[in-house]
Amino acid sequence: MLNTQPASNYPLNDALASNRIQERLRKARQTFRANDNIAAFIEDGELDELRLEVEDRMREVLEALVIDSDNDHNTVGTARRVAKMFIDEVFAGRYRAAPPVTSFPNVARLDELMIVGPITVRSACSHHLCPIMGRIWIGVLPNSDAELIGLSKFARLCDWIMSRPQIQEEAVIMLADELERRIRPDGLAIVMEADHFCMHWRGVKDERPVMTSSIMRGALLENNDLRREFLELRHRGQQ
Repeated sequence: MLNTQPASNYPLNDALASNRIQERLRKARQTFRANDNIAAFIEDGELDELRLEVEDRMREVLEALVIDSDNDHNTVGTARRVAKMFIDEVFAGRYRAAPPVTSFPNVARLDELMIVGPITVRSACSHHLCPIMGRIWIGVLPNSDAELIGLSKFARLCDWIMSRPQIQEEAVIMLADELERRIRPDGLAIVMEADHFCMHWRGVKDERPVMTSSIMRGALLENNDLRREFLELRHRGQQ
């Protein structure tokens, strides 16, 4: 029978992948919050171990919910499916390194506003682990001396950042930081609109809970005309 204590109270045990990974993180004085990426601290083969560990603990959750997953044909494989979903899909941005993003020189010395979007994104609320489904628009004022990235790379970076439990306000900041680090633009704007299923499924059960977050940096923060141009072009793109 598996230990039925809460997961956070499990004794340190080198046989568990989660404990080995946590120990490395603590020694390096690195946080491992819900929206942190910890890929650099996971060794070969440990994701497979972690997946099995999550499956075992998810089975305990089902038992605590008084669900007989051994004999219920609908939930007999639920623990395994949930573990795979968390590790390989909806929280993959925590466990996988950043996607390769090839950059190329700004040969034409482009310095006009460009807008990418809407990009469909999926995330999860770190409070209830309920889905967040939304769209993102990105405005970039390129630096004529910096690198550019391809259109599809914006979508890949969005997916990597969003595929982890978090709150929307922090997610757009993390995305902005990542884009600034990679392309060093003169100006950057991000707008995210999303439905939060923690309000659809529970609590007030509002059918239309949409949250909008925006972040402006550089010229798009300082120049009112440029910011207005981005917002107007984004609005046209919605119509």
